[in-house]
Parts: sequence; structure tokens; C-alpha cells
Amino acid sequence: MLYIKTNEEVELLRKSNLLVSKTLGEIAKHIRPGITTLSLDRIAETFILDNGAIPGFKGYNGFPKTLCASVNEEVVHGIPSDYVLKEGDIISIDCGVILNGYYGDSAYTFAVGEIDDNKKRLLQVTKESLEKGVQEAIAGNRVGDISFAVQSYAEEAGFSVVRELVGHGLGTKLHEAPEVPNYGRRGTGPKLEKGLVICIEPMINMGTKETIQMRDGWTVKTADGKPSAHFEYAVAIDNRKADVLSTFKYIEEVLNK
Repeated sequence: MLYIKTNEEVELLRKSNLLVSKTLGEIAKHIRPGITTLSLDRIAETFILDNGAIPGFKGYNGFPKTLCASVNEEVVHGIPSDYVLKEGDIISIDCGVILNGYYGDSAYTFAVGEIDDNKKRLLQVTKESLEKGVQEAIAGNRVGDISFAVQSYAEEAGFSVVRELVGHGLGTKLHEAPEVPNYGRRGTGPKLEKGLVICIEPMINMGTKETIQMRDGWTVKTADGKPSAHFEYAVAIDNRKADVLSTFKYIEEVLNK
């Protein structure tokens, strides 16, 4: 069952996703060698509460923290901890909020200090694969058109696409229909209609596409221990061009200083 949103609901989702975007911008100010992922989590939680929302992930199916903080070979769902970020690490920060009953959800993979050229390219290609997927998120297309765009771009660059984890619909629930895989064939899957709101979130690995679930029940790592990157936008389907509800501008204002 696809939940088509009214214009009013899309605007509520825009506010939620704008707050997530601003939260990620706030976190960007603090990502550096020497800080723990738990410290980043506290900064995010305080910022979200101060802005009249509540963390969307904390307590969701028992998840213990506000952020998913996934370092290097961790693909997603890393639990913030006493791990101290080091020069050369990459860290995916996935953040969710609930504001006025609607979820926001976005992710960005950050460089910690200077990173090597292979990691730089992984981050760049993953972010660009997200943009390629967004270009297909228009009414009349199908989910598979988004999936194919992400997969073909990432694989042509020599990277692999995680299969076990996918994007999703977004609304008053964090995960609604449809699933939005990052791999697939053009012209397949549910038809995209104006007012459908989805999260497109490529998870792209430097090595094998295979992943393993860690004993904490949450953290997913690459099977070969090579790095993984993750970027995510919330997008409202529209007629000629996707209406992107998230923005990376707050992050990039900090990073480009």
C-alpha cells in the first residue's frame, strides 16, 4: 500500500527533513580526529530536542541512540560509542527526527581529517549515484528506474552495491512502502506517483557487495573489511523533477569553510 501525501503533508515532511539537514550541519562542525561517536550523538540529540522535535531513531525497534554512526567498513546502523575518530577515517552519520508527527531521515558520509584518494572517490561516486537516482524520481517512472540509475553509476565506477539494505517510503512511519533498492532493472517495481515520499539511500562498498551483521544486532559491516559510504535524501515525487526535501547545504557550508 503506497501512501500518497497531500500537499500539506509534503510540507510537514519538508520541515522534518529540513531539521535533519540542519542537525547534520551541526554535527559537521564537530567531526574531527579525537572526538568520540558518542559525543556526536549527544550533540545531535540536544540539537533535535532544542528545535522542538524528538530523535526518530532512539528506541525505534530498540535502537539505543539518536544517530547511526558507521565508521569505515561499517555500512550502516553503527551504534555511537567511545570509539575515537582518527585521521583518515570516514563516518556515515544517519539521522532521523519526528516533528509534528512526521519523520525526517537523511545521511551523509564525512571524511575525518585528510583521507586517501580511494576513499575520496568512494564518497564522491556514492553521492553522485544518489543524485542519479533522484533524477529518476518523477511521476510515471518506476522504482526500478531509480534503482538502475544508482547501480549502473556505482558499478561503472568499479564499486559494489549493497543488496540487503534498501531505501523506503517515509511519512508518519519511518519505514513505509515502497522499498527502494539501490540495484534493479529499469521499468520494474511500483509506479511512482506525485505525492509519494521516499528515501533514496545508496550504500556503496569499495570491495565486495557482501555484508555481515555484527553481534550487537545492529551494525552491518562489509564482509571484506573494505570501506563503505552512505548518502540519503528524502524526496517527494513530482511531475517533472523530484522535490528533494533534504539538503546537504548546511553540511557543505561547514566543510567548505
